[in-house]
Order: sequence, then C-alpha cells, then structure tokens
Amino acid sequence: MSLLADYNLPFAIASGLMVLALVLQLIGLGDFDFGADIDADIDLDVDAPDFDAGAVEASSAGVGGAILTLLGLGRVPLMVWIMVFLLLFTVVGLGIQEFATELTGAPLYASLAALFAGGASLPLTAMLVRPLGRMLPHDETSAVRLGSLVGRRGIITTGKAARGSPARTKVRDHYGHAHYVMLEPHEDASVIQQGDEVLLVRREGNVFFGVPLAERKLAPMS
Repeated sequence: MSLLADYNLPFAIASGLMVLALVLQLIGLGDFDFGADIDADIDLDVDAPDFDAGAVEASSAGVGGAILTLLGLGRVPLMVWIMVFLLLFTVVGLGIQEFATELTGAPLYASLAALFAGGASLPLTAMLVRPLGRMLPHDETSAVRLGSLVGRRGIITTGKAARGSPARTKVRDHYGHAHYVMLEPHEDASVIQQGDEVLLVRREGNVFFGVPLAERKLAPMS
C-alpha cells in the first residue's frame, strides 16, 4: 500500500508536516516551549483553603484547561505533542486502510479514514506523551509559586470582576510565562471590566484581588 495513493493523502500530508516540524526543530526554528497560556492553568499551588463560591466559578473557567490536560497538552512541549500526534495519525491511518483493504477489498474514503485515525490518535497521543514527558529534561528554574504573582500586572480576559464574582485574568510571571487566575476587585464596590488591566495586590487561596491600573494611574503594560 503506497503512502502517496489518493486514499492515503491525509496521512501523506501528516507525515510531511511531521518531517517539516522535525527539521525546523533541528535547525532551531521550532518552538519547543509550550506557549504557557495553557500550562499555566495547571501551575497552581496546592496549599489553598476550602473552595468557596468564587472557587467554583474558577473551576468552571478552567474546564478548557482540564480538557487540554486530558489530551496530554502541557505534559510535553507543544512541538513534541504535535509530532507525536502526526506520527500516530499517519501510522494508525495506514493501518486502518490496510485493514479495510483486507476486509472489504478496497480502502476507505480518505476523509473517513482520516476521521477514524484522528479519533484514535488523540487518546493514544495523550497516553504516550505522559511517560515521554517524564523522560524529557525540565527547566526547574522556571517554576514559580502562585503567590509570587502578587504585585504583577494582568488583564481581564473573560467576564467582569466584581466582589464575590471573580473573572479569569491573564498575568505573566517574571519568566514571561502566562498564568490564568481568578481575580476579584480589591475594593468592595469596584467592578473591573473585561479587557481592563489590573495590578494584583493580594491573594486568598486560589482567588486574587486587584485594582485597575487606571485607578492607580499606572502606565499600561507594554
């Protein structure tokens, strides 16, 4: 069975992309850092007190991050995850076409085989990257405690922050890695709108409290 046959076109493309990603990485153009907008969702301390209503909302806001974690994203650098997925997609897809040919005498339509291969490759990738992530070297110096984000600036990304109703906020640590936290206004009567920039002034458990930069007359983040 030829990889370049019409019915194997999705798998030929995937294998080509995998080789391209590998070459880019080898010559230093690939990004092996997982762009921390995702992995920061799970980079939380474990010393938080019991959850309250605000923490429940925080957990709902992290559903997307939980799904990504379930897929194995964040276990390894993004480029590694992509290459593993493309490899499995190609191998599984060719196997499906070989099996279909032996069973029925003809391969499946390329789109149908790609659908089956993609559905099977996602959980297989998640399973494979977990042990792979433990074998890859890690930069321990880039780890930060959640409390170290106090005093840094962020931006409200989802919803509006009011007392008792925290909003999802993006803040970068001193390494430049992005973290997503739940934030309420420091002042009881204050409401911070989506898109507003804030200064994180304190933390209680998993919830931060902040003030808008405009109220403190601080320069916006660059």
